[in-house]
Amino acid sequence: MREYKKEGIYMIPNLMTTGNLFCGFYAIISVFNADYLIASVAILAATIFDSLDGKTARLVKATSKFGVEYDSLADLISFGLAPGLLIYSWALNSHGRIGWLAVFLYTVCGALRLARFNVQTSNSDGRFFTGLPIPAAAAVIASIVLLDHHILRIGKEIKPILILVITYSLAALMVSTIKYRSFKYFKLKERKPFNFLVSAVLLLIVFIAAPQIMFFLVAASYALSGPLERPIVAVINLFRRNKVGRDLAREKNKV
Repeated sequence: MREYKKEGIYMIPNLMTTGNLFCGFYAIISVFNADYLIASVAILAATIFDSLDGKTARLVKATSKFGVEYDSLADLISFGLAPGLLIYSWALNSHGRIGWLAVFLYTVCGALRLARFNVQTSNSDGRFFTGLPIPAAAAVIASIVLLDHHILRIGKEIKPILILVITYSLAALMVSTIKYRSFKYFKLKERKPFNFLVSAVLLLIVFIAAPQIMFFLVAASYALSGPLERPIVAVINLFRRNKVGRDLAREKNKV
């Protein structure tokens, strides 16, 4: 504590983390008021603050052990406790022990995921995460609530079963050893092809036109990208090898 009093703490990254914590706290209050739409929006806002605190810390070279620990505590509330209470109150409260045990498992796996991340930070590959990051898992839950409120209208009979499956799946993905891309070193400062700008503008337009659908598609796609990336890459490489083999065979036949 004497060292922190002398050196102080970095303001901007920790203010971003505080914004993350506030959004998680407000989401919990909204769940108590049965305002599930506002709670899901608050959780998605927390994911934005969570991404900004790390980026600003690296940008201004203000990373610190204090910031890492504070960020983990905020993440546990915003992406562990708040989404857990949201899905329990929204879909699982009528299932008693089965419902709250699923939520408890999700929260525990999120805490374990954060603890493992803090331990492995110093010697891990910065390009990848081990296991699904807890903000991504929370984004899947929040985006499902948004999508259901505006479009799906999931039936009362189907909703608990669907949410139970999703909750257990997210819990398993968080504590798994599956690799997920981190995108930490994606540099927007560097020059990009012109088509990259056009694609970004089109993506922004689609987001504005249908934000509920796009939030869910992005969150679900990232959650599935870990277990599906290797099989998809293997299939693509197989097709490429077959194409190269066919091209070589054609050249031999011509000769």
